[in-house]
Amino acid sequence: MTDAPPDLSILDRSADDGTYMAEGIACLQNGLELGDPSDIERYRVLLRRLYAAGRFDLALGRLFEGHIDALQIIHRYGEADAAKRLHDAARRGARFGVWNAPLAGEALRLDDGRLDGGKAFASGAGLITHALVTADVADGPGKQLLVVDLAHTPPDIDTRWWQVLGMQRSHTHLVRWRNAALTANDMRIGKLGDYEREPWLSAGALRFVAVHAGGIAGLFDGVRRHLVMRERESDPHQAARLGRLFGLADSAAAIVERTATRLYETDAQTHPALVANARSVVLDAGEQALTLAQQCVGLSAFFETDALCGHMADLMVYLRQPAPDAQRVKTGAAAAARHIELSL
Repeated sequence: MTDAPPDLSILDRSADDGTYMAEGIACLQNGLELGDPSDIERYRVLLRRLYAAGRFDLALGRLFEGHIDALQIIHRYGEADAAKRLHDAARRGARFGVWNAPLAGEALRLDDGRLDGGKAFASGAGLITHALVTADVADGPGKQLLVVDLAHTPPDIDTRWWQVLGMQRSHTHLVRWRNAALTANDMRIGKLGDYEREPWLSAGALRFVAVHAGGIAGLFDGVRRHLVMRERESDPHQAARLGRLFGLADSAAAIVERTATRLYETDAQTHPALVANARSVVLDAGEQALTLAQQCVGLSAFFETDALCGHMADLMVYLRQPAPDAQRVKTGAAAAARHIELSL
């Protein structure tokens, strides 16, 4: 494990998406533990990688976060030999993702060794090599985790659906399997219901919150660069806006760091509420930062040829994680019950 920040500037953004994302994920995972971090220092290393990815490129950050999520789940619930084999594959260049969102009316089912149905919001479709999916089964409650080797058991990919303002390079598509027989390269991971187990399901969201925080820092970088290049940074109104933007980016990073520390200092039952709070704080910071960035940059922020426009669009889309109000309710309920407390 190394704490040295990855030099993402070596990546060629003009390369095709498959090459670019493969090289980016390899760069970001270099030297990392691929299972659950065993202590706070290793956790900080991981969160800093996620933050760096989001600061550089939110689409890359999204795919890297899914890659790490899949490998952690495999390590947590899979048999030791299978986990080692898949982690070794990742170190050789295999790229993983987690596809959990059900396709409306076509939920993925595993029946007699065959997959039928699909997933929505399948990030990395066409780019990753292995998908960790949840599938309904006929023989019990809860969903079964499966690692699907996409070269041997490929789904149909519907790329027409992902017509969104930002995050196009995340290749978040609809996928479907049609009575596809599993092969020896595909494997079950853990027991029924493992994917939904707490506190890991909710607390694991701190990974993508770190990417969001990095995205806010990247927004600050872009606005500062814009103002300096146009010699507008000395304007007092622009300086004030840039100061506020710095504060928002700094607050987002700070809540991620603080929450990570508290996860190693508190009982596991508090972790979902602590991470829910971090999600809410970073969401608010991101939305305020986007407004400030538009005020600083003006019409230039909306030119599609400007890199800042693309970063803003990506952040707007990626911040839209599901059920933000539910996160605030979770935090409020835990605070009312004194399960979580304020401190310095």
